[in-house]
Amino acid sequence: MEKVILEKIKATEKIVRQIETENCLVFVVDRAVSKEEIKAEVESLFDVKVAGVRTSTQKNKKQAFVKLKPKFSAGDLATKLGVL
Repeated sequence: MEKVILEKIKATEKIVRQIETENCLVFVVDRAVSKEEIKAEVESLFDVKVAGVRTSTQKNKKQAFVKLKPKFSAGDLATKLGVL
């Protein structure tokens, strides 16, 4: 059985601001995955290049803040995914 890395994309007012200003998307991810796995998964699923990944764990949930390289638009990807 294949491991699910990206569980869902998050969208709050603050996250929408991050998408627009920092070119950054936020995903809820499995707690056991590494930043390298998250980066590889986002790049292969969405055909983009990732500049960096930060993670945060709160209330037994892990969030990945995925910053895209300037050539790629987080806003365009969020629109495709139905977030914006």
